[in-house]
Amino acid sequence: MGATSLGSMDFTGMSPADKQILIFSFYRDAELRGARLLFNLLSHMKDGESQLKMTAHLADETRHAYLWTKRISDLGGAPILIDDGYQRRLGLRTGVPKTIIDLLALTVVVEERAQSRYNAHMALPNVDAETMEVLKSVTKDESWHLSWIEKEMHELAKAQGHEEQAEKSLDRYRKIDREVYATIAADEAELMRA
Repeated sequence: MGATSLGSMDFTGMSPADKQILIFSFYRDAELRGARLLFNLLSHMKDGESQLKMTAHLADETRHAYLWTKRISDLGGAPILIDDGYQRRLGLRTGVPKTIIDLLALTVVVEERAQSRYNAHMALPNVDAETMEVLKSVTKDESWHLSWIEKEMHELAKAQGHEEQAEKSLDRYRKIDREVYATIAADEAELMRA
């Protein structure tokens, strides 16, 4: 299957496994695009502690993509290339962050959404044990990702005298996130009911 868009799909003929493969492909896509965002951050955050945390965070994101890829493989499928997933839609709306504070704020919002999506998935009835194991693993990591990135953003903003900019950036990106997620939430919910 080539690249896909949720809005263009008819889910009625899809088997439960096919629906799982599709939703896990969206998760995988978000993790890979999140890794790309973090890779960009590495060149901006040069102190030793930030490099250590950022590299560990980047390793987690790529491991998450691997876990979703492995789960897809275990279901007998292959990852579906996603051409309009959450991160892509978000990026099209936000544009390129202009400052390190903006880049960190965007990362906070992306991590918040990932955590929210995974928690919502874990709360569904009848989640199979293998999927639950992956969800628990990635959610545990998302908690520390969110914590350290948000703390780093606030500390850097304070040191630069831009605390107001950090809050404005968070507000702006959270608003865009809600609008973007609303465009895929219904389709994603239908897929998760499988």
